[in-house]
Amino acid sequence: MKRKYAVGGLLLALVATGLVLVAAGSAKSDQETFKAAWIYVGPHTDGGWSQAHDAGRLKVQKALGSKVQTTYKENVPEGPQVAQVIESLIRDGNKMIFATSFGFQTAMVAAAKKHPDVYFEMATGTAQSKNMAEYFGASEDAIYLSGMAAGAATKKGTIGYVVPFPIPEVIRHANAFVLGAQATRPGTKVRLVWTHSWFEPKKERQAAESLVSAGADVIGQNVDSPSAGQYAQSKKIPWVGYNSNAKKFAPTSWLTAAVYDWGVYYVPRVKAAMNGTWKTGFYYGGLKDKFVGLAPYGPKVTAKTKAAIAAKKKALIKGTFYEFAGPLYDQSGKLRVKKGQKLTVKDLYAMNWLVKGTIGSAKG
Repeated sequence: MKRKYAVGGLLLALVATGLVLVAAGSAKSDQETFKAAWIYVGPHTDGGWSQAHDAGRLKVQKALGSKVQTTYKENVPEGPQVAQVIESLIRDGNKMIFATSFGFQTAMVAAAKKHPDVYFEMATGTAQSKNMAEYFGASEDAIYLSGMAAGAATKKGTIGYVVPFPIPEVIRHANAFVLGAQATRPGTKVRLVWTHSWFEPKKERQAAESLVSAGADVIGQNVDSPSAGQYAQSKKIPWVGYNSNAKKFAPTSWLTAAVYDWGVYYVPRVKAAMNGTWKTGFYYGGLKDKFVGLAPYGPKVTAKTKAAIAAKKKALIKGTFYEFAGPLYDQSGKLRVKKGQKLTVKDLYAMNWLVKGTIGSAKG
């Protein structure tokens, strides 16, 4: 008698005296299905950052079909709890983990050391190792363009901008937004209100309220929920979002938003992990590869503004324009970038000062 047992219980074949019995399952074995997981700081339906990442996850699922099984954990706090989430995902058989918020980095670094056979991908972080890569994008370019829409919409020359944490990522985004607004409305002032949270709808609405009370007639944001936009809609003032196309939340106030197509990165990275060609590194996607871009315009954006933004976008892609080229001055009037100089990505990752025309503190 000859017996053959396939791992996973999908195939049991007994060959005995010419008799073959086969019992097959309807799904592939765990060994044949690659498991990848995403960790979100907010809900996957936040209308912003986490939802944009989840759209990228769904692109992976669609592109690779039954070859891959994807999952996500949402509303994960930045702190010790994320370590438990990572371990749980690994126990469930996930061989690739994407952490999508800066505060997850410490736990990801520790997990990468502990699990050398797992691929770790850290969004917006700064740490790399043999099995941990870092990725983000030149969202400052798209935010600059969205700032142009805001500058063209303001009548008072005062714009409000809702911001989360005073870290280099947010500071460079705020600076890009200010510079973009000043490109279409010279002399524009942008007032900041810090929420000290990525996703806190109540705080974001309160920030928008305070900005309008302080004289802002356009609202922009670098936070995750659409609540600031919903307040703008109630006051009938223009709004620039961030991360996702959130026009449905403020249909007549909506101008545009800097958006990400995370699938541009996620699909090839999962494929590389599956076929053994994955390598660590640093990815910084831009307008050229369509990793970042602008959401569709709202009804308040004029043809003239659209043309100006299109021209600047073309120049950014060609490299004939760069928003962080000198001369650039900070809030106090100090020259920070000399004429003929340009900030590098490394400089942007260390940015701790706000450009001239910004009202608020870089320290939060």
